[in-house]
Amino acid sequence: MRIVVAGFLVVVSIALFVSLQCTAKATAQASVAASPYLIERVANNDWLLIDVRSPEEFADGHIPGAVNMPHENINDYLSDLEDHKNKPIIIYCRSGRRAKLAMKVLEELDFSEVMHLEGDMLGWSAAGMTVDRM
Repeated sequence: MRIVVAGFLVVVSIALFVSLQCTAKATAQASVAASPYLIERVANNDWLLIDVRSPEEFADGHIPGAVNMPHENINDYLSDLEDHKNKPIIIYCRSGRRAKLAMKVLEELDFSEVMHLEGDMLGWSAAGMTVDRM
């Protein structure tokens, strides 16, 4: 009888462990540093760079290769993003708040490689990196 109970507990423990592993989501958000490497990856279409600031802020200056998708309208761009569901997406705003909101939306929709640009636009500019203007 002990063997049956022990076996049952082992099976239940394994099943519980496996179910937790399958449903767990990472809570730590990955980030990418401001660098020429980032621009290269975006230029080669390896990564998608999204500026979630307003169109006016984007026009005043943005990172080369970035596309503007304001954070409050990110759901309107889901069909455009579908091809990038399993590819790296780098998101930034001015200082980080709006980027994190947009990242949360995409992560909840199972986009697998959503990352944050360290320092956002303020950090990019402070690092002396190239800025495009419209």
